[in-house]
Amino acid sequence: MTVSRRRLLGSGLAAFAGLLGARSIALGAPATARAAAPGGAGTGVAPADAAPAGYVPSDHRWGMVVDTVSCIGCGRCVEACKLENHVPMDPEYNRTWVELHVIAQDGSVIVAAPDGGIDGYSAEAVAALGLSESIRQAYFVPRLCMQCDNSPCTSICPVGATFRTEDGVVLVDDERCIGCGFCVVACPYGARYIVPAGGEMPNGYPGVADKCTFCYHRTTRGLLPACAEVCPVEARIFGDLKDESSPVSAVLRDRRTQVMKPEAGTKPRVYYLGLEAEVG
Repeated sequence: MTVSRRRLLGSGLAAFAGLLGARSIALGAPATARAAAPGGAGTGVAPADAAPAGYVPSDHRWGMVVDTVSCIGCGRCVEACKLENHVPMDPEYNRTWVELHVIAQDGSVIVAAPDGGIDGYSAEAVAALGLSESIRQAYFVPRLCMQCDNSPCTSICPVGATFRTEDGVVLVDDERCIGCGFCVVACPYGARYIVPAGGEMPNGYPGVADKCTFCYHRTTRGLLPACAEVCPVEARIFGDLKDESSPVSAVLRDRRTQVMKPEAGTKPRVYYLGLEAEVG
């Protein structure tokens, strides 16, 4: 049995692990349409060139709401992202990952993300973390690039390889990127990494910066990002912020959301529901 919706109050980590049980949601095939998306993952084409003919970026403004109340920590989003975008399976490299946040009785927050959360959080996995049993709350927090409107990564890139499209998505031109790592250091959300050499890799280039792109090769064709498509509880709500009838616009209009690290002034376009406390 997987964990119910959330909040395990005052019952301790052992009870939390017991509720989680063994991971039971079978991992399906990765999100489809890679073959139908010329210029997508694994082609060596700059992501900005992956949009189909006729797509008008200025007509859109993409955003996402992450619902930590609904997230069950199954890890399907992490695996789907890696398969869709040729992200190395090494747990060091992730475009998206899922953290377990544990708030202790004294208000301190412990964050754990074994292997990026790709295997979910079974009772055994939680027990192996060795966290304190004196907890007040525990919940899952999916992480990814925040697609900031005021992004430090685009400001610091010395060659203009990191840039923002007209529809507001921050991308990396891997033919221009020199792998200096400045953007990796500048990102306040830890959402970037340098692609290692060997094996399959995003867009075919080792030694360059990589990050979540909102699956630009999919979203510009009217598809959901891979992570949102496979989520069994719709904890990732994606859509066009310029469309007042879109699900993401409805959530932002009707519910209280927050962003990570508002003090950084980055103006993220990834919003959170139910984020009780923030670390890192």
